[in-house]
This record gives sequence, C-alpha cells and structure tokens, in this order.
Amino acid sequence: MPEKPPIVLTIAGFDPSSGAGVTADIKTIAAHGCYGIACISALTVQSTAGVRRVDAVDPVLISEILEELACDFEIAAVHIGMLGSAKVVKAVAEFLSGKSSTGQSVQQTGEVGARKRLPSIVLDPILKSSSGADLLDAAGTKLLIDRLVPVADVITPNVDEAEAITGIKIKDLEDMRAAANRCHKIGAPAVVITGGHLDKAIDLLSFTSQRGIEQEVFKAERQRSNSTHGTGCAFATSVACHLALNRGLAEAALLAKTYVSAAISNGQTLGHGIGPVHHLYRMNQQRRAAGSGSES
Repeated sequence: MPEKPPIVLTIAGFDPSSGAGVTADIKTIAAHGCYGIACISALTVQSTAGVRRVDAVDPVLISEILEELACDFEIAAVHIGMLGSAKVVKAVAEFLSGKSSTGQSVQQTGEVGARKRLPSIVLDPILKSSSGADLLDAAGTKLLIDRLVPVADVITPNVDEAEAITGIKIKDLEDMRAAANRCHKIGAPAVVITGGHLDKAIDLLSFTSQRGIEQEVFKAERQRSNSTHGTGCAFATSVACHLALNRGLAEAALLAKTYVSAAISNGQTLGHGIGPVHHLYRMNQQRRAAGSGSES
C-alpha cells in the first residue's frame, strides 16, 4: 500500500478567487505531498480587485467542525489564517489550547478527552488584506495576541502585522529583530517576520532554544510581478507542510521561501487586479519533464 501522506489542517477564510484562504491552502498542501483538511472561518466577497465583504462563520459551528476533524484524523500540522472576528478567534483558541466543545481542559498527560494537543501549529496573523480591508477588528486582534500567539509553535507575520502585534515600527533588519524579541515576550516560541514590503526582501527567523534566542536571516532578490496575491498564506501553509514532513523549523522556513518565490515567478496573469501566485506550478514542470521524454 502507498504510504499515507501527513494530514495538514487549515483554519482560514474562503476567498472565491482562490488566490488566498482555504482553497489556496489546499492547493499548497497538495503541492507538498500532504493531505489537506479545512475549517472555513469566514466567507468573503472578493476577487483579484480586493475584498468587498467579510462574514464570519458561527463560532459554535467552527468548534464542532474542529472537534469532528480532530477526532477523525491524525493531524500532523495546523495552519491558521484569516479568522474574521473576535468570537472566531476565541473558538479557535479554546480548541487549540485544549478545551473541547464540552469545556474539558488539557490534562497533564496532554489528553483532551479522546484527543491530544495538536502539533506544529503555524499562525499567520492576518489583520488586513493586501488591498487594505480590515479582516480582524481591534478586539479580535487583542484576543489573537493574548490567546493564539502563546499556543502557536510559530507565527509568520509580515512587517505590517508584526508592527501591529508589537507596536514597533519596522524599517530595517534591526527593527525586525526587536519586533521578534517582543513577540517572544508575548509568548511566541518562534517567529518568522517576512519582509517582502521592505526595500530589500529579507525574512527573519527567530526562535528560543536552550542557548537563548537564536536568529537567522534569509535574503532573496525582489521579484517584480503582478501575481503576488496569497503570498503570506502560501508561505505559512508551506511551513506547516514541511513541519508535518518532520523537517526542522529553519529548513521549513527556507524551503517555504523558495516555494513562494517559484510560485510568484511562475504566476499567470489572471483577473483584473493583483493576480494569484501559481500554487501548483510543479505540475507544469512535471508535465514538461514527462513530455521531454516522449518519442518524437
């Protein structure tokens, strides 16, 4: 029998254009050879032109979906994207911190009723869309910082999100380091601040270890492309996939950065606004490789 793929759970909003959100996450998960399961946190009216409306899903329904999935699947990693409301943040935080829908708490053994705490939780703290629309209000943002950041294994904010979480204005690498240190004080054991909005495309990985706080810098050439919608979702989901595949955090961050860069460079002109990255670009490469071996 073929080996079972690692199962990655994504909790995120629904983007009808499939550039970001749950449907984009499923594509990313499939591209990494994992099996994706999903819980939709919010419905949106959006396209490549921007976000028009956000309606959060009933948090009771979200709790029931998450409990059902956790009881049925052996989840290897969790990706958390856009949540849409404070009530949804609370429902997700309670689920991840070990409270079932009946209110049972995690025991010292790590058991939650019939399930254990989920591993490799990657939080992408999405607060605004790339078009500037608010995707989480002030109450939801505070709750995310207080309740979700401490239960995540790694958070992946971009520069703007890191500024909102820490209150530190980020203009360069040293500011990124200071913001990462603040994230650790808030409760994040590891953080990757993606600097795609800075003059130089720099990502900073910062994590705590027995030796204290360790930091690594990843640099890349800036790509000029109109196919950049969903880069943050793709990066965070890719990190979750690599953690599910038992790779270390530094390797996961580097491979995720490489994946997103390739997805941007292989992007196609779709829609009338900011187009999506090409999450499944590897399929085209496989087709070309297969075609090159055929007889003429």
